[in-house]
Amino acid sequence: MFTTQFDPRFMETDALGHINNTVIPVWFEEGRTPIFELFVPQLDLSRWNLILASVHVDFLAQTYYGQPVTIETRITRLGGASFDVSQQVVQDGKITARGKAVMVHFDYEANQSAPIPAPIRSALEAHLSPE
Repeated sequence: MFTTQFDPRFMETDALGHINNTVIPVWFEEGRTPIFELFVPQLDLSRWNLILASVHVDFLAQTYYGQPVTIETRITRLGGASFDVSQQVVQDGKITARGKAVMVHFDYEANQSAPIPAPIRSALEAHLSPE
């Protein structure tokens, strides 16, 4: 599991006083950064080889400004060219949101998916945690 912890920013709140629902997918993307680094260690966009095929978020409780959050990130399925990333927001010991993203290893020159290279597959397997 990968964990990312940070403090919500005031600008991420909405008129109801909690973190806006549009912010959680952005936090989940930030939580996937260690996975991105497995594919592109320097995060060089000219060498990028991933696409986001699907994203789903369930909001379970309100998330608030002024209290740190932790994004927990797991690989929950590993296919030939794609994999699932399951994530959750934890604040004050409570899960406030859950999500899943389907990522695809992608060859932009051929404009198609490509098998995940063996060394990256091994690194992903080390973080595999089926749901």
